Amino acid sequence: MKYKFNYKYFAATIFIFLIEVLIATKLKNIFFVRAYLGDVIVVILLYTFIKSFIKVKNNQQLIFGIFIFSCLVEFAQYFNIAEKLGFQPGSLMYIVIGNSFSWVDILCYAIGCLMISIFVKFTETKKNFN
Repeated sequence: MKYKFNYKYFAATIFIFLIEVLIATKLKNIFFVRAYLGDVIVVILLYTFIKSFIKVKNNQQLIFGIFIFSCLVEFAQYFNIAEKLGFQPGSLMYIVIGNSFSWVDILCYAIGCLMISIFVKFTETKKNFN
């Protein structure tokens, strides 16, 4: 693992984060966007954030690790971890951690990770082709 700042991934992280904020604040009444699209995008946000600071040799392992991490957070929601950690409903950390377990959320994380994987394979193939 090598630490290296990447401006492109950092810019993508900021852009995706702003989309997530928009979804959480302005588009929260559009069920599909709030309930599903935000969960698909959040794993992409994690990927771009990590790639902003770390040069990763095996992108597929990173994507798998992000999926496992996302699942662990989701399963922690089943046990009301945000409340047990003392976060108040409505607080930033309560919102970030979440408060309700859903198998559909795990499916959304898998879809997001699959999208990243396809993108990575496409860009790696294109890079190798040139």
